[in-house]
Amino acid sequence: MEMESRDGGSVFAHIPKVPEVPLYALQVAYGKDPSPLKLNLGFGVYRTEDGKPFILNVVRRVERLLVNDMSNFKEYLPITGIAEFNRWSARLILGADSPAIKENRVNTVQCLSGTGSLRIGAEFLAKHYPEHHTVYMSQPTYGNHPNLFSVAGLAIKTYRYYDPGTCGLDFQGMLEDLQSAPSGAIVLLQACAHNPTGVDPTIPQWEQIRQLMRSKGLLPFFDSAYQGFVSGNLDDDAQSIRLFVADGGECLIAQSYSKIMGLYGERVGALSIVCKTAEVASHVESQLKLVIRPMYSNPPIHGAAIAAAILKDRDLYNEWSIEVKAMNDRLISMRQRLFDALCDKGTPGDWSHITKHVGMFTFSGLNPAQVAFMTKEYHIYMPSDGRINMAGLGPKTVPHLVDAIHAAVTTLCLN
Repeated sequence: MEMESRDGGSVFAHIPKVPEVPLYALQVAYGKDPSPLKLNLGFGVYRTEDGKPFILNVVRRVERLLVNDMSNFKEYLPITGIAEFNRWSARLILGADSPAIKENRVNTVQCLSGTGSLRIGAEFLAKHYPEHHTVYMSQPTYGNHPNLFSVAGLAIKTYRYYDPGTCGLDFQGMLEDLQSAPSGAIVLLQACAHNPTGVDPTIPQWEQIRQLMRSKGLLPFFDSAYQGFVSGNLDDDAQSIRLFVADGGECLIAQSYSKIMGLYGERVGALSIVCKTAEVASHVESQLKLVIRPMYSNPPIHGAAIAAAILKDRDLYNEWSIEVKAMNDRLISMRQRLFDALCDKGTPGDWSHITKHVGMFTFSGLNPAQVAFMTKEYHIYMPSDGRINMAGLGPKTVPHLVDAIHAAVTTLCLN
């Protein structure tokens, strides 16, 4: 009798096994590490000072209200989601007095978090944006950005953004690359708290970027995942987007409520497309429905219902704003604490960029060999590019991280 082949004759036997996505592989390795000293600074989630998952008090309150509201249902939503959530999401990012909203030029649809919002936007552009099928994104950018646009059939190019020499913004390089981009190209911009670098343009620099992009006819696509995590103020952190909307031009905006409301697993997000006229906006909405329908048909209820309840109630909104400010203050305090500890330790190098960077992340300047050394010797888990999630730190863990950085820097020289 002939022995069965090792693959059992599977019709999928030709499929090669690929490595784990690096960030998720990091999570797996962290989970398997038995060391009591292990520290996870990789995954982009906000944590308490003790490294525990964090749920906002206002979210807990609203969930109790929703559970006790007997008028709530579990039937399918419309393709575009909860209308109230969409309306208030647009107000959150564009401002209550936005002329674009008042003129009905904004079309907003509920999507599956920021990732899903970007994906729907990419698919829409691939089908309906005739000008150019190339997306320019910052170098570096969030690791999933290229996947979301390339899978829709859009070509990916980059513009200079981070300067390793200064650990800051390569503003001149960014302008030069955008200037040389072909007219009509799509430009992906992170609204604030740039992931992974923690480096943002100033408002005057944003204005220069706006002028250049409008003069070249480049289409802005904003990714907003950290509104409130730079200044602690929700309106201030939306200024980059509002500059582009105030000039009457068109743009796309992907919003995520994962970080700013702690609704990671609920997958709450929105895609807004700001159009020239209300008529164009209505056409865009009709086509967005045709993009969403064959992908997931309609979005989930629970998370968006939480967000809508907070956004539309003044007291709940104010409570949420205070919690966002508290989260932001803790990120800033962790930056200062880490910088001070490195200085006190006498660790070689200039670490001032840690306090200059903003938001959840900072590019530490550590190279892949040093990161690997810290993982092996100190059980500290972070991406090989040296990105640190500041929310993963607490007063008790900063000394351990500083010991690891000091040992890595003195043992293996910085690039």
